[in-house]
Amino acid sequence: MKLEEYFEITKGIGVLATADSTGGVNAAVYARPHFMADDEIAFIMTDRLTHKNLQSNSKAVYLFKESGDAYKGKRLYCSKVKEEKDSDLINKLRKRKHSSPTSGDEGATRYLVYFRIDRVLPLIGDRD
Repeated sequence: MKLEEYFEITKGIGVLATADSTGGVNAAVYARPHFMADDEIAFIMTDRLTHKNLQSNSKAVYLFKESGDAYKGKRLYCSKVKEEKDSDLINKLRKRKHSSPTSGDEGATRYLVYFRIDRVLPLIGDRD
């Protein structure tokens, strides 16, 4: 099954983990990734700690745990490649996939941050 299809049909919860240039870590709950052209994924974010960390360290890990009692899911090891600010595309993506509750950030500056997927691993274990 292709990764995009997996995220379209699989229910669960995701966490995006980042670190700043000094190793200070952050983990935040994030919706499923948006699959873009050129095999990139993107996340919509505001200017909070996750976004700030990505300014000095382009590496991130998105951990997705499938719903249910089993420890099944995916880990996506990623590198930031670019971002855009307050674009029309952000609004289109939010309307298309606005299944998560609002976070109280209405009116905040939004960024669409693009990543290259460097490696995909299961939730547990080290085999692709």
